Amino acid sequence: MYLAGLVLVPVLVLWYIRRGRDVTSHYRYSTLLPFAKLKATLRERLRHLPFVFRMIVLSVLVVALARPQTTSQGENIYSEGIDIALLLDISGSMLAEDLQPNRVEAAKEVAQNFIDGRKNDRIGLVIFAGQSFTQCPMTLDYRVLKNLLRQVKPGMVEDGTAIGMAIAQGVNRLRDSKAKSKVMILLTDGVNNRGEIDPITAAQIAQTFGIRIYTIGVGTQGEAPYPVMTPFGKRYQNIPADVDEKALQQIAEITNGQYFRATNNRTLKQVYTEIDRLEKTRIEVKAYRSYTELFYGWALAGCIALLLEFSLNGSVLRKLP
Repeated sequence: MYLAGLVLVPVLVLWYIRRGRDVTSHYRYSTLLPFAKLKATLRERLRHLPFVFRMIVLSVLVVALARPQTTSQGENIYSEGIDIALLLDISGSMLAEDLQPNRVEAAKEVAQNFIDGRKNDRIGLVIFAGQSFTQCPMTLDYRVLKNLLRQVKPGMVEDGTAIGMAIAQGVNRLRDSKAKSKVMILLTDGVNNRGEIDPITAAQIAQTFGIRIYTIGVGTQGEAPYPVMTPFGKRYQNIPADVDEKALQQIAEITNGQYFRATNNRTLKQVYTEIDRLEKTRIEVKAYRSYTELFYGWALAGCIALLLEFSLNGSVLRKLP
């Protein structure tokens, strides 16, 4: 509001110029030719200086009244990291093409997108078929994790489905974790048929360590096309979808997690989106803002300009009647 007073400055300048043009002398001379060759003195050249200082005084005092400030602000962020173990089935049946391009590649794609959406969370990768092993230990280096995930393919371990062993491997990754929340995301398309540990027993062990398990049964309902190599090239045969939904539901219930069924690429993405929403890192943000007053400098500049105007008007630029 105070800055609107700056409009007076150009108005006063125009008034001053017009007044200077309208000034008439009180003395009459028969001719001004003797003065034509006289050069203007320094005092004459500086005759407008008091008015300039007066406009400076007006301008800086208006700005000072507007109370200029600088603002600094920031945030203190406190986060509770989550430790997440991804358990990925790479058995031969994961090559079925009811998801595009196949189940394992679709699972790898959504897992990479899930990793991209995390911050401050340690994530590890366990792969399993007839056996299980850690492909990537718990890490914050998501670039390394995604590189190792891209290398995953069926055939890396003996075929089969050892769900219990995969959970036990995940427990080994998470049991010493100091994180406030410990989570496993188990994705499989089959029934446990290998390994020394039953999936339900493994889930009970995970529960004692405070680990929550989200289980995902992947595969269409009914039958799915499965590629088979023959002397005449690739052929497809239909294989039944054999997801042990009952066991996966039990695992989720025991550990206070949830069970999801993904029958195509779209629903698989939705599953990971839902898990990502449920397992967000808790962040506390404390915002602060501080102000620094700047009008002191403007007020000082105005006082100096006012003092200069008075000094010049009372000395070298003094006007006599």
